[in-house]
Amino acid sequence: MATMERQRLRLARKNRIKKKLRQHQDRMRLTVFRTSKHIYAQIVNDQERKTLVSASTQSKELRGKIKHGGNVEAAKLVGDLLGDKAQAAGIKEVVYDRNGFIYAGRVKALADAVRAKGVQF
Repeated sequence: MATMERQRLRLARKNRIKKKLRQHQDRMRLTVFRTSKHIYAQIVNDQERKTLVSASTQSKELRGKIKHGGNVEAAKLVGDLLGDKAQAAGIKEVVYDRNGFIYAGRVKALADAVRAKGVQF
């Protein structure tokens, strides 16, 4: 029962965030999804409906470096990898879509790692 309530609250936060994201449709969107074992991030061009770059704890580049994908250190590595790919693709500005997840822990670590690579949001 508590799981359903937690999911309902996350979806309510997600809808509030989506309203704010509609104001920045000219920018690319950095979206994050996390599970207990992994974290996924991708930069999407909503106007063309294409994923430009993506990274996750299951990426080939990170397979040997990560023991467990559900921790802050893994999120930092994913953020570093995504930041590098974004720089290579020429992406300088994005809007951060945390997908209803609270901005703390792994979600914050990933955002900080991407910002450290020079991507602004």
